[in-house]
Amino acid sequence: MKILEGLEPKKVFEFFEEISAIPRGSGNTKAISDYLVRFAAERGLEHYQDELNNVIIIGEATTGYENAPAVIIQGHMDMVCQQAPDCDKDMEKEGLDLAVGEDYVYAKGTTLGADDGIAVAMALAVLDSDDIPHPRVEAVITVDEETGMEGASGLDMSPLKGRLLLNLDSEEEGVFTVSCAGGARVECDLPVERAAFSGELAEISISGLKGGHSGVEIHKGRANPNILMGRLLYALSLEQQLRLVSVTGGDKDNAIPTACRAVVALEDAKKAKALCNVFLSQLRAEYAGVDDGICIELTAAEAELLPMDKAGSENAISFLCCAPNGVQAMSADIEGLVQTSLNQGILFCDDDCVHIRFSVRSSIESQKYMLINKLRCLTEKLGGSVSVSGVYPGWAYRKDSPLRELLVEVYKEQYGSEPVILAIHAGLECGLLLDKCPDLDCVSLGPQMSDIHTFREKLYIQSTQRTWKLLLETLRRIK
Repeated sequence: MKILEGLEPKKVFEFFEEISAIPRGSGNTKAISDYLVRFAAERGLEHYQDELNNVIIIGEATTGYENAPAVIIQGHMDMVCQQAPDCDKDMEKEGLDLAVGEDYVYAKGTTLGADDGIAVAMALAVLDSDDIPHPRVEAVITVDEETGMEGASGLDMSPLKGRLLLNLDSEEEGVFTVSCAGGARVECDLPVERAAFSGELAEISISGLKGGHSGVEIHKGRANPNILMGRLLYALSLEQQLRLVSVTGGDKDNAIPTACRAVVALEDAKKAKALCNVFLSQLRAEYAGVDDGICIELTAAEAELLPMDKAGSENAISFLCCAPNGVQAMSADIEGLVQTSLNQGILFCDDDCVHIRFSVRSSIESQKYMLINKLRCLTEKLGGSVSVSGVYPGWAYRKDSPLRELLVEVYKEQYGSEPVILAIHAGLECGLLLDKCPDLDCVSLGPQMSDIHTFREKLYIQSTQRTWKLLLETLRRIK
């Protein structure tokens, strides 16, 4: 028996379970892309697959809708792969272990990938049906959205006739997103040399943090353990000589890390442990009610690498202590909207370099580049180098949007209330698609989810039912 069998909408959850069995982390999308191609070929649907693994599948209009404007249903096939500390699943090779709670679907020990597998499942359910009335439907399913929107950036839109775009990559029911921030990925590399140092080797770990999406949840004030590690290491360096051996925290630039670990050579591990306890008390007071699970541990360690020399240790600690992170500016036009932020999402070392990766976001282009330049100045001052990639534009609010008006009308009839019209700080592929095709009329929506990009991610079943009903009625009215 399938885990999601019996859930409604039946076809949506059936396809969601099928794609959940296919490993599809960002950068690992060939298998899911080929699955989509097989789906289209088996049904005789026009389809395209490019070298990036993006897939376009076209379902012609049903009877009575031949002259209706075509509609693009868009989402991404890749997912963020995060797992619980005690989960040993190989997400590069193994599918998800789905489970059903009281009114939600989740994956045991890992992210669920409803962001954005639910868009894929809904698009396939529409294309598979022979009793859903709709205009020409063009399903655009992109790759690597979670790591910089490379799929949307490289997408050839020439097969598409639609100028109405329903992006199904939002996570809050009753919210229609109509504008988003632009962003970029910034990679800072600090070269280091290594030399012997007489000291006690210890591992310092900061763990137990909530993490989360670096766009959607950056305003919640959650702690970033990489930043906390920088503060702690600098405080230790004021009390005693130390050398940094290695430091690791986070593995996705667009996810707030949940833990950071450093191996350090110390003059006095006992004194260091006492300071760690004091620092932990301070952090628990700072983050009370926001990130209550903070833990700091110092234990004896071994290391294959020599410690970084004095200059390399100081430069790495200075960077971690001084690099900007989190919300940098709020919008003056839209109350509660984060305007500019950055997230230090990846931190790791190799023999001769410390690597730090940021996701930078802003709805103001000049502030996006201000943060990029700030990181460049800091890194280069410490003898390092910076590279910028995955730059994507924002999505400006469109005052005249017939698609938005139709969705609002259908929503009010079905729910008996007004939806929220929202501009968000997270990036959406709509910005890149609009850059290619400026006359697109876009709205982003989706069912209720929680804790996306973490192993606590949930997709709510009844919300999925309502969102599916909203999608079908909207398609029915486009004539």
